[in-house]
Amino acid sequence: MKLLRVGTVGAERPALLDGSGVLRDLSGLVADIDGALLADDAALARIRAAEAAGELPALDADGLRIGPPVGRIGKVVCIGLNYHDHARETGAATPEEPIIFLKAPDTVVGPDDTVLIPRGSEKTDWEVELAIVIGRTARYLETDEQALAAVAGYAVAHDVSERAFQIERGGQWDKGKNCETFNPLGPWLVTADEIRDPQALGIRLWVNGELKQDGSTADQIFPVAEVVRYVSQFMTLYPGDVINTGTPAGVAMGQPEPKPYLRAGDVVELEVDGLGRQRQRLAAA
Repeated sequence: MKLLRVGTVGAERPALLDGSGVLRDLSGLVADIDGALLADDAALARIRAAEAAGELPALDADGLRIGPPVGRIGKVVCIGLNYHDHARETGAATPEEPIIFLKAPDTVVGPDDTVLIPRGSEKTDWEVELAIVIGRTARYLETDEQALAAVAGYAVAHDVSERAFQIERGGQWDKGKNCETFNPLGPWLVTADEIRDPQALGIRLWVNGELKQDGSTADQIFPVAEVVRYVSQFMTLYPGDVINTGTPAGVAMGQPEPKPYLRAGDVVELEVDGLGRQRQRLAAA
């Protein structure tokens, strides 16, 4: 299933995109697309049955904002330097273990919402990523099978980063990762049963129509199952939590001087195979 949330900020309603591309209203069946729903097999089964029976009313998608596909996110866990080609372009050694940092849930916005360049920023950068959405409480997982069983689905994420704040201002990476609007998510949460192999997905990003990133999740240093298993050793993952799994080569930071960091008015578009497409215009905060 392709689950999503539509409507104005803070008032999104649950919806489904059916196989023919028609937007369907889920608000008569469930209150929201959130951790409580993703952990409820019976509720998910009711949605599947209603879709199959043609019982879900259509929504007029014209002019309707798409919000983040998951509401009430508990935490956003991010994996740094998780593609071989991205590590090479930044001159970093291949990590021996996953690099973990956190983004605050309030960085999450809709896939087509405006992204704000922070005040004082000179090095705002782009990063297209595969996001994992958790569907089961996960702690101290032991096997890849257990890890994949904890995955509710996948989405496109944009891990926007301010490199000077991240690298040049001291402390941890968090200063460059938690600016307002720095994690567009969506358009859909695609349930795990629709993604046959999360390590075989093309992943791309354009800036002002120019292709900047063109990679594959096959190049991940730590694949999806290993990431979920590993993270569960250090923190408990709950339904509705999100894990951003890293970005391939092609970020501004890895390009020759003068590096083409984002400016107000730029347009970024990004996609992951089977998970939909985002489009954001940059504006000054």
